[in-house]
Amino acid sequence: MGVSRYAIRAWQTRIEPVDRVSKPCPRCQEVPGPPQDQAAYAYLLGLYLGDGCINAHHRGVYIMRVVLDNAWPGIIDACEAALRAVRPDNSVFRVRKQGCAAVTSTSKHWPCLFPQHGPGKKHERPIVLEPWQQAIVRAHPWEFIRGLIHSDGCRITNWTTRTVGGERKRYEYPRYFFTNTSTDIVRLFTDSLNQVGVEWKTLNQSRAAMTVSVARKASVALMDAHVGPKF
Repeated sequence: MGVSRYAIRAWQTRIEPVDRVSKPCPRCQEVPGPPQDQAAYAYLLGLYLGDGCINAHHRGVYIMRVVLDNAWPGIIDACEAALRAVRPDNSVFRVRKQGCAAVTSTSKHWPCLFPQHGPGKKHERPIVLEPWQQAIVRAHPWEFIRGLIHSDGCRITNWTTRTVGGERKRYEYPRYFFTNTSTDIVRLFTDSLNQVGVEWKTLNQSRAAMTVSVARKASVALMDAHVGPKF
């Protein structure tokens, strides 16, 4: 019958409220403003810069898609909640794939809200925040950092052994890593770390991607208080 899989999936997952009045995009108003839930936006921006993309669909509609590992169902839930908070009048659904889930939402206004959208890979083009986005990230740096860690970062536990009093003992210590090929995105991450007082350093690697490490005890404690392990 020529019905696309996308349409069938949307019919199955979309529940339209009765007599819903669609709210205008805050960026398309006569005087453009920020999203209402700025904390959710900062988190979603971090996820988008790491694992998200925006694709044109049809009739001026765009699809926001964030692909996340099935190993972290809590992050998938948090991504869905952020999408709903940023665009409350748009449906959100999940597309299950092998080993991952694509959390998606359709709207005509995703390029308005995420002007970093453009052709090509993110690391092959400039990624610069607009002034209104910079203001949101400065106001909600931890949400932005959390989104970036939840997409392209991790918290791991390193270990080492030392001889103390003739006895070999094992010591464990946590670290945070963030890896991205875009130098612009890495700079946005480290700028936010600097703002909240987290010490960091980059690792020397042969590959093109850059890895940022947070290893000092006080800085790891700060990250644990505001970000924590993936879940």
